Amino acid sequence: MELDDAYANGAYIEGAADYPPRWVASAEDFRNSLHDRARLDIPYGEGTRHKFDLFLPEGEPVGLFVFVHGGYWLAFDKSTWSHLARGALERGWAVAMPSYDLCPAVRIADITQQVAQAVVVAAGEVSGPIVLAGHSAGGHLVARMLDKSVLPEAVGSRIRTVVPISPLSDLRPLLRTSMNEKFKMTPEDAKAESPVEMKNRYPAEVTVWVGGAERPAFLDQAIWLVEAWDADHVIAFEKHHFNVIEPLADHESDLVAVITG
Repeated sequence: MELDDAYANGAYIEGAADYPPRWVASAEDFRNSLHDRARLDIPYGEGTRHKFDLFLPEGEPVGLFVFVHGGYWLAFDKSTWSHLARGALERGWAVAMPSYDLCPAVRIADITQQVAQAVVVAAGEVSGPIVLAGHSAGGHLVARMLDKSVLPEAVGSRIRTVVPISPLSDLRPLLRTSMNEKFKMTPEDAKAESPVEMKNRYPAEVTVWVGGAERPAFLDQAIWLVEAWDADHVIAFEKHHFNVIEPLADHESDLVAVITG
Protein backbone atom coordinates (compact mmCIF):
# COMPACT_ATOMS: atom_id res chain seq x y z
CA MET A 1 0.00 0.00 0.00
CA GLU A 2 0.90 3.67 -0.22
CA LEU A 3 3.07 3.93 2.92
CA ASP A 4 4.44 0.39 3.17
CA ASP A 5 7.92 1.43 2.10
CA ALA A 6 7.93 4.49 4.35
CA TYR A 7 7.47 2.29 7.41
CA ALA A 8 9.82 -0.51 6.30
CA ASN A 9 12.94 -0.67 8.47
CA GLY A 10 14.82 -3.90 7.81
CA ALA A 11 15.10 -3.31 4.07
CA TYR A 12 17.17 -0.19 4.77
CA ILE A 13 19.48 -1.60 7.49
CA GLU A 14 22.62 -3.46 6.50
CA GLY A 15 22.67 -6.93 8.05
CA ALA A 16 19.14 -6.51 9.41
CA ALA A 17 18.48 -10.24 9.54
CA ASP A 18 21.44 -10.73 11.90
CA TYR A 19 20.03 -8.54 14.65
CA PRO A 20 17.22 -10.74 16.09
CA PRO A 21 19.45 -13.83 16.63
CA ARG A 22 22.05 -11.64 18.36
CA TRP A 23 19.38 -10.09 20.57
CA VAL A 24 18.06 -13.50 21.57
CA ALA A 25 21.51 -14.86 22.41
CA SER A 26 22.53 -11.75 24.39
CA ALA A 27 19.23 -11.78 26.27
CA GLU A 28 19.60 -15.42 27.29
CA ASP A 29 23.20 -14.94 28.42
CA PHE A 30 22.18 -11.94 30.50
CA ARG A 31 19.29 -13.74 32.20
CA ASN A 32 21.53 -16.67 33.04
CA SER A 33 24.15 -14.37 34.53
CA LEU A 34 21.70 -12.94 37.08
CA HIS A 35 20.76 -16.26 38.70
CA ASP A 36 18.22 -15.55 41.49
CA ARG A 37 18.11 -11.83 40.65
CA ALA A 38 16.06 -12.73 37.57
CA ARG A 39 12.42 -13.42 38.45
CA LEU A 40 10.90 -14.77 35.25
CA ASP A 41 7.34 -15.13 33.99
CA ILE A 42 5.54 -13.17 36.69
CA PRO A 43 1.85 -13.17 35.67
CA TYR A 44 -0.09 -9.93 35.31
CA GLY A 45 -3.14 -11.46 33.63
CA GLU A 46 -4.67 -14.74 32.57
CA GLY A 47 -3.27 -15.05 29.04
CA THR A 48 -0.23 -17.13 28.16
CA ARG A 49 1.66 -13.97 27.12
CA HIS A 50 0.48 -11.92 30.09
CA LYS A 51 3.79 -12.19 31.95
CA PHE A 52 6.77 -10.02 32.72
CA ASP A 53 10.34 -10.64 33.79
CA LEU A 54 11.69 -8.69 36.75
CA PHE A 55 15.43 -8.16 37.10
CA LEU A 56 16.65 -7.02 40.51
CA PRO A 57 19.77 -5.00 41.32
CA GLU A 58 22.15 -5.81 44.13
CA GLY A 59 20.66 -4.10 47.17
CA GLU A 60 17.42 -2.15 47.52
CA PRO A 61 16.11 -0.85 44.16
CA VAL A 62 16.13 2.89 43.52
CA GLY A 63 12.82 2.41 41.73
CA LEU A 64 11.22 0.56 38.85
CA PHE A 65 12.17 0.81 35.17
CA VAL A 66 9.71 -0.75 32.72
CA PHE A 67 10.91 -1.41 29.17
CA VAL A 68 8.30 -2.24 26.52
CA HIS A 69 9.48 -3.91 23.32
CA GLY A 70 8.52 -3.06 19.78
CA GLY A 71 7.79 -5.09 16.66
CA TYR A 72 4.82 -3.19 15.21
CA TRP A 73 2.51 -4.89 17.77
CA LEU A 74 3.02 -7.98 15.58
CA ALA A 75 6.22 -9.65 16.75
CA PHE A 76 8.62 -10.51 19.59
CA ASP A 77 8.19 -11.00 23.30
CA LYS A 78 10.01 -10.08 26.49
CA SER A 79 12.68 -12.77 26.18
CA THR A 80 14.40 -11.08 23.22
CA TRP A 81 15.43 -7.94 25.11
CA SER A 82 16.62 -8.95 28.60
CA HIS A 83 20.17 -7.68 28.02
CA LEU A 84 18.83 -4.16 27.57
CA ALA A 85 18.08 -4.12 31.31
CA ARG A 86 21.80 -4.06 32.13
CA GLY A 87 22.30 -0.29 32.09
CA ALA A 88 19.48 0.60 34.46
CA LEU A 89 20.14 -2.45 36.62
CA GLU A 90 23.74 -1.38 37.17
CA ARG A 91 22.44 2.02 38.25
CA GLY A 92 20.40 0.33 40.97
CA TRP A 93 16.98 0.13 39.31
CA ALA A 94 14.75 -2.92 39.16
CA VAL A 95 13.77 -3.60 35.55
CA ALA A 96 10.48 -5.13 34.36
CA MET A 97 9.98 -6.33 30.79
CA PRO A 98 6.48 -7.47 29.81
CA SER A 99 5.19 -9.55 26.94
CA TYR A 100 1.75 -8.82 25.49
CA ASP A 101 -0.65 -10.30 22.98
CA LEU A 102 -0.02 -9.51 19.33
CA CYS A 103 -2.19 -8.36 16.45
CA PRO A 104 -4.28 -9.66 14.75
CA ALA A 105 -5.37 -11.75 17.74
CA VAL A 106 -6.07 -8.50 19.59
CA ARG A 107 -6.36 -4.81 18.73
CA ILE A 108 -3.75 -2.19 19.59
CA ALA A 109 -6.10 -0.70 22.19
CA ASP A 110 -6.17 -4.10 23.92
CA ILE A 111 -2.36 -4.15 24.02
CA THR A 112 -2.36 -0.71 25.64
CA GLN A 113 -4.57 -2.05 28.42
CA GLN A 114 -2.40 -5.13 28.83
CA VAL A 115 0.77 -3.07 29.22
CA ALA A 116 -1.03 -0.85 31.73
CA GLN A 117 -1.93 -3.93 33.78
CA ALA A 118 1.67 -5.13 33.60
CA VAL A 119 2.88 -1.75 34.88
CA VAL A 120 0.37 -1.87 37.74
CA VAL A 121 1.44 -5.35 38.83
CA ALA A 122 5.15 -4.57 38.48
CA ALA A 123 4.63 -1.36 40.48
CA GLY A 124 3.27 -3.51 43.29
CA GLU A 125 6.54 -5.46 43.35
CA VAL A 126 8.89 -2.45 43.58
CA SER A 127 8.45 0.75 45.56
CA GLY A 128 9.70 4.19 44.60
CA PRO A 129 9.58 6.15 41.36
CA ILE A 130 8.70 4.57 38.02
CA VAL A 131 10.45 5.29 34.73
CA LEU A 132 9.32 3.96 31.37
CA ALA A 133 10.95 3.47 28.00
CA GLY A 134 9.81 1.61 24.92
CA HIS A 135 11.05 1.13 21.39
CA SER A 136 9.01 1.71 18.21
CA ALA A 137 5.56 0.23 18.96
CA GLY A 138 6.80 0.02 22.55
CA GLY A 139 7.45 3.77 22.36
CA HIS A 140 3.79 4.20 21.50
CA LEU A 141 2.79 2.00 24.42
CA VAL A 142 4.85 3.79 27.07
CA ALA A 143 3.58 7.14 25.84
CA ARG A 144 0.03 5.84 26.25
CA MET A 145 0.78 5.06 29.90
CA LEU A 146 0.67 8.79 30.65
CA ASP A 147 -3.00 8.95 29.71
CA LYS A 148 -4.88 9.38 32.99
CA SER A 149 -7.64 7.12 31.69
CA VAL A 150 -5.17 4.26 31.14
CA LEU A 151 -3.30 3.99 34.45
CA PRO A 152 -4.78 4.50 37.93
CA GLU A 153 -3.61 7.61 39.74
CA ALA A 154 -1.82 5.61 42.44
CA VAL A 155 0.54 4.25 39.77
CA GLY A 156 0.50 7.04 37.19
CA SER A 157 1.53 9.63 39.78
CA ARG A 158 4.69 7.63 40.48
CA ILE A 159 5.91 7.93 36.89
CA ARG A 160 8.88 10.29 36.85
CA THR A 161 10.26 9.90 33.33
CA VAL A 162 9.08 8.47 30.02
CA VAL A 163 11.42 7.96 27.06
CA PRO A 164 9.69 6.84 23.85
CA ILE A 165 12.49 5.57 21.59
CA SER A 166 11.76 5.89 17.86
CA PRO A 167 8.06 5.85 18.74
CA LEU A 168 4.94 5.57 16.67
CA SER A 169 3.11 8.60 17.99
CA ASP A 170 0.42 9.10 15.34
CA LEU A 171 -1.15 5.86 14.14
CA ARG A 172 -3.22 7.40 11.38
CA PRO A 173 -0.52 7.02 8.67
CA LEU A 174 -0.50 3.27 9.40
CA LEU A 175 -4.02 3.10 7.99
CA ARG A 176 -2.28 3.47 4.62
CA THR A 177 -0.05 0.43 5.11
CA SER A 178 -0.80 -3.23 4.49
CA MET A 179 -0.13 -3.84 8.18
CA ASN A 180 -3.56 -2.45 8.92
CA GLU A 181 -5.01 -5.69 7.57
CA LYS A 182 -3.77 -7.12 10.89
CA PHE A 183 -4.30 -4.03 13.06
CA LYS A 184 -7.89 -3.68 11.82
CA MET A 185 -7.91 -0.02 12.81
CA THR A 186 -10.59 2.41 11.77
CA PRO A 187 -9.73 6.12 11.55
CA GLU A 188 -11.45 6.54 14.91
CA ASP A 189 -9.35 3.75 16.43
CA ALA A 190 -6.13 5.26 15.10
CA LYS A 191 -6.92 8.68 16.50
CA ALA A 192 -7.94 7.29 19.89
CA GLU A 193 -4.68 5.34 20.20
CA SER A 194 -2.39 8.15 18.96
CA PRO A 195 -0.27 9.74 21.71
CA VAL A 196 -0.19 13.02 19.76
CA GLU A 197 -3.91 13.32 20.50
CA MET A 198 -3.62 12.71 24.26
CA LYS A 199 -4.57 15.71 26.38
CA ASN A 200 -5.09 14.62 29.99
CA ARG A 201 -1.66 13.29 30.94
CA TYR A 202 0.33 12.58 34.07
CA PRO A 203 3.05 15.22 34.49
CA ALA A 204 6.16 13.11 33.88
CA GLU A 205 9.32 14.32 32.18
CA VAL A 206 9.28 13.15 28.54
CA THR A 207 12.24 12.81 26.20
CA VAL A 208 11.64 11.54 22.68
CA TRP A 209 14.73 9.68 21.48
CA VAL A 210 15.29 8.76 17.84
CA GLY A 211 18.14 7.57 15.65
CA GLY A 212 19.54 10.07 13.18
CA ALA A 213 19.76 7.36 10.52
CA GLU A 214 16.11 6.33 10.91
CA ARG A 215 13.66 6.25 8.04
CA PRO A 216 12.15 9.71 7.46
CA ALA A 217 8.77 8.47 8.67
CA PHE A 218 10.22 7.72 12.11
CA LEU A 219 11.99 11.07 12.30
CA ASP A 220 8.60 12.61 11.55
CA GLN A 221 6.83 10.48 14.15
CA ALA A 222 9.34 11.61 16.77
CA ILE A 223 9.02 15.32 16.03
CA TRP A 224 5.22 15.08 15.96
CA LEU A 225 5.26 13.86 19.56
CA VAL A 226 7.85 16.44 20.59
CA GLU A 227 5.67 19.20 19.19
CA ALA A 228 2.39 17.84 20.54
CA TRP A 229 3.74 17.43 24.07
CA ASP A 230 6.45 20.12 24.14
CA ALA A 231 8.83 17.28 25.03
CA ASP A 232 12.60 17.13 24.95
CA HIS A 233 14.09 15.70 21.76
CA VAL A 234 17.33 13.77 21.27
CA ILE A 235 18.61 12.63 17.88
CA ALA A 236 21.20 9.86 18.23
CA PHE A 237 23.24 10.52 15.13
CA GLU A 238 24.33 7.53 13.03
CA LYS A 239 21.91 5.21 14.89
CA HIS A 240 19.28 3.38 12.89
CA HIS A 241 16.04 1.72 14.01
CA PHE A 242 17.68 -1.50 15.20
CA ASN A 243 20.79 -0.22 17.00
CA VAL A 244 19.27 2.89 18.56
CA ILE A 245 18.35 0.79 21.62
CA GLU A 246 21.80 -0.72 22.18
CA PRO A 247 22.91 1.99 24.66
CA LEU A 248 20.29 0.69 27.11
CA ALA A 249 22.83 -2.03 27.96
CA ASP A 250 25.47 0.54 28.98
CA HIS A 251 25.07 2.17 32.40
CA GLU A 252 27.29 5.05 31.31
CA SER A 253 25.29 5.87 28.16
CA ASP A 254 23.42 9.12 27.71
CA LEU A 255 20.23 7.16 27.05
CA VAL A 256 20.36 5.36 30.40
CA ALA A 257 21.22 8.64 32.11
CA VAL A 258 18.11 10.32 30.68
CA ILE A 259 15.89 7.41 31.72
CA THR A 260 17.19 6.87 35.23
CA GLY A 261 18.36 10.40 36.09
